[in-house]
Amino acid sequence: MTYNLDFDRRALKEWHKLGDTVRQQFKKKLLEVIKNPRVEANKLRDLPDCYKIKLRSAGYRLIYQVQDEKITVFVVAVGKRDREEAYSEAGKRV
Repeated sequence: MTYNLDFDRRALKEWHKLGDTVRQQFKKKLLEVIKNPRVEANKLRDLPDCYKIKLRSAGYRLIYQVQDEKITVFVVAVGKRDREEAYSEAGKRV
């Protein structure tokens, strides 16, 4: 089953601030995620139903929440890995 993709308004703002190459890399990974959103290796312990996408070379993280009742992958935060910035923003928004 393919999930829909939706963004938190703040995450969408962060998305638009990304460089084009980083955005393209995330798009490619998000296409895989909407087909199979629950990848156990990417599950975040402290946030309910939340998972991450890592771009190691660019140092960015995208945190999304799987909402089964809406059949939606909901992007919560996008940001640099520096000082766990993306994770702390996601924690505030979930």
